[in-house]
Amino acid sequence: MSGEGDAPVPPSPIDLSTRARGAVTDAVVWLSLAAVLLLAWHVASSLLLILAGIVFAAGLQGGERLLARFLPVRRSIRLGVVIALFLVAVSAFLFFAGTQIAAQAGQLQATLVAQSERLSALAKDYGLGGSGNPIAAMKAQIGNSVGKILTVLGGVAGVVGSILLIIVFGIFVAADPRLYERGIEWLTPEHRRASTKATLDEMAEMLSRWVGGRIVLMLFEGTLIFLGLSVVGTPLALLLALVTGLLAFIPNLGAIVSGALMIAIGFSAGTTVGFETIGVYLAVQLADQFVSPMIEKRAVDLAPAIVLAAQLVFGVLFGIMGLILADPIVALVKVALAPRTGR
Repeated sequence: MSGEGDAPVPPSPIDLSTRARGAVTDAVVWLSLAAVLLLAWHVASSLLLILAGIVFAAGLQGGERLLARFLPVRRSIRLGVVIALFLVAVSAFLFFAGTQIAAQAGQLQATLVAQSERLSALAKDYGLGGSGNPIAAMKAQIGNSVGKILTVLGGVAGVVGSILLIIVFGIFVAADPRLYERGIEWLTPEHRRASTKATLDEMAEMLSRWVGGRIVLMLFEGTLIFLGLSVVGTPLALLLALVTGLLAFIPNLGAIVSGALMIAIGFSAGTTVGFETIGVYLAVQLADQFVSPMIEKRAVDLAPAIVLAAQLVFGVLFGIMGLILADPIVALVKVALAPRTGR
């Protein structure tokens, strides 16, 4: 037994004070957040595919709500009509693109062969190059590159599989969005569920507006390209317009790719047509610089500098999918961080 004059026993080193317990809790929270971010980084490609499916679902829902103004039937019927129209449009584009390319392939090949022979003759006049047909040499080189071709085909198959996955996932989400919203609400505290539902509804509305804005831009660019190329006589004007409209969904990079394709086909029909095609492309891009900000501001109201910075960062980190989804990701973050009453 201790006497009255004994000194007090100091606290045990394993007895955590309130301040220490708070520090441990903070450390656990930050370590958990770091673990979640690390996991998200490793599965980023899958998460981007899921987000792309959600964006596609938002587009289907937007089309269904638009159709509700003219077709007063059950929601499932309207959604089925929108899905059917989408599949018909994709099938029609693929069929038209195939027939157009097949119809013009002979003409384009003849033009390229003639230009190749002219360059070969010019090189011989100046003592450059060897003998033989460069087209035959090119075919021989292609024949020795079967492995590379198979690699490219494998990459194309992966892209097609990803697109199909996005479409199927988006259809499932659009068919019953409340099922998935209720699951997210169930994971939140009960006193925050009303606020969570409001946030999810606003996110869905924002995604629908963003998809609608991109579709308007696609139609705008595709229509102008078709009219301009038809006037100057560029081959495959309608096909190039459709491709340009589709690639307009990809910010910045889509315009570069479609422009390169457009100019290459333009020069295959002659130097004059090639330079006129460049003029059409530049004119459409100039018009897009005035129209695009107005449409995007009305759709999601994001600062252009922030959007461009996000596109650069996500494009570098996650490739083409990151570039495509940079705008909706920034818009979703904006909605999630927006102050609301009762949050």
